Amino acid sequence: MFSNAIWFRSTVVFIAAFILSATSANAQSPQHPQRLVAKLDARLSSSVRAHHSGTKRVIIRTTADGIPRLTNALKGNRRFVRRQHSTISALTAQVPVDELESLSKLPFVESISEDAIVKAEQTSLGGSTLRGTLGLPLQSPSGYGVGVAVIDSGLEDSPEFAGRIARFYDFTQDSRQSTSPTDGYGHGTHVAGLIAGNGVLSDQRYRGVAPKARLIVLKVLDENGEGYTSDVIDAIEFVTRNKSWLDVDVINLSLGHPILEPAATDPLVQAVEAAVRAGIVVVAAAGNVGVSPSTGEPGYAGILSPGNAPSAITVGSARTFDTNVRSDDRIANYSSRGPTWYDGRAKPDLVAPGHGLVATAAKSSTLYLNNPAARVDDAYLRLNGTSMATAVVSGTVALILQENRRLTPNAVKAILQYTALPVRDDQGAQYDVLTQGTGSVNAAGALEVAAHIDSRRAVSSSWLTTALDPSTVIDGEAVSWAESIVWSDAVSFGPVMAVNQPAWDENIVWGSGDDDNIVWGSSDNIVWGSNIVWGSNIVWTSDDNIVWGSNIVWGSTLLGSTYGTSTTWGMAVDDPSQTAWGTLDSGAGSTGSVLTSP
Repeated sequence: MFSNAIWFRSTVVFIAAFILSATSANAQSPQHPQRLVAKLDARLSSSVRAHHSGTKRVIIRTTADGIPRLTNALKGNRRFVRRQHSTISALTAQVPVDELESLSKLPFVESISEDAIVKAEQTSLGGSTLRGTLGLPLQSPSGYGVGVAVIDSGLEDSPEFAGRIARFYDFTQDSRQSTSPTDGYGHGTHVAGLIAGNGVLSDQRYRGVAPKARLIVLKVLDENGEGYTSDVIDAIEFVTRNKSWLDVDVINLSLGHPILEPAATDPLVQAVEAAVRAGIVVVAAAGNVGVSPSTGEPGYAGILSPGNAPSAITVGSARTFDTNVRSDDRIANYSSRGPTWYDGRAKPDLVAPGHGLVATAAKSSTLYLNNPAARVDDAYLRLNGTSMATAVVSGTVALILQENRRLTPNAVKAILQYTALPVRDDQGAQYDVLTQGTGSVNAAGALEVAAHIDSRRAVSSSWLTTALDPSTVIDGEAVSWAESIVWSDAVSFGPVMAVNQPAWDENIVWGSGDDDNIVWGSSDNIVWGSNIVWGSNIVWTSDDNIVWGSNIVWGSTLLGSTYGTSTTWGMAVDDPSQTAWGTLDSGAGSTGSVLTSP
């Protein structure tokens, strides 16, 4: 998903896959949380403050009983109600800008968000032996019987999917009816191929991770890779409501938009959280906003929505350099780092191979026709990005659920983090937790843990059926597991997965509440509450929130002191002219330094 050196246009919220060259746009002032108009997201707040004319297509969330009252309030000229989102108690409507603030003051209105355009952009490079680098033997689980919903640009049928396209719905059309599969853009087909392509057109060289999984495809992007946020929400709600009938276990979201408001009011995040509460594992891309477009230096807090959803499995991108061994892997520079804007949560949860991955091509699509250099053997495309990495993790989740169908979404996420393989940089140091989460996905290790969990055992008791060696041999190289999870902004080390924790309940929002209320069973050896120190070198803003080199504000307060164009992290200094760009210092006890322009 998302780009190496990407610059957001003001009309773009969703960017799938990754572009190699920057897209130009005029930078505007950053939207800081304390400047939000009450109940309006950052972009709408800006429009109201600037007294813009015309109307905005918006998503309005209400109290549980507020939909009828809101519908009555919207009746009249220039207030067209387009659709209803019952799962998150919301409506999509066309509303005059000059009425947004008064509308937000209605007692039954909880938040108003822009229904912004979504867009997908990507290019080609590299190559990978995917199942080899995941440590999967030929006879490993194949995802048989597991349903994966791919919410993307659609899918073009191919022998690669061998009759496993269970359903196809076009959410770019008002009817939302099941139709014959199409993919005018090509991104969704590539993602589906990484998840479940059988490799029949390449003698299995380019097989997906779960080549026998069922695909439920929901098209939300058109032939130009564009669509509306509300279409994505509709698709998620449709899957959530019809989970049993569609037989869906996993949702893949290789999309995202700049975070414009806290997760608690973001309608897309809330749709994701509702899906997880319904028992669906949701895998989302972190974004490709990891480096400054002007300097190429790393930046933090570039996670996109819905990657900021607490219960989602948020995935960054790793480079494998076309080898199966893990010791030469590196984090892709474009992969977005945490923490999340507004909420300050640690993301991504983990990373996965996402650079130069080859998968099924939609041969009539825009991507295929316009990018001949990206074609491989006429039947495949080679693409980069956290979109691709997300698909790899969705495929891995399908394998886990085939192995153990009783696991909750929170348990699956914990297994993936616990068995992840920490990645080291060129100097041999581990990347910080805001860059790689707990490490790179370890499909073989995750399957081993899943196969030895008996989830029928009592909460707070041991649920492993055997002792496990916390390492995995990949291509002759033994690699140790992370043996940790990240709960909001704290790291838990030790035998976390040995116990059926209360936290694995799907009704608990990942990282929510007082940590003391999460009882970690007989886990005396677990170090809980080793809080992550975000460090000093975080600079994140734009015309949608990202303008590299501006002040940083999280939540409702400024985390530090402001000196003109710079910000002090946690202490006052006499010299506010220091340069902030560089490596994040996430060590304990870091007091921070000045944030200033690169």
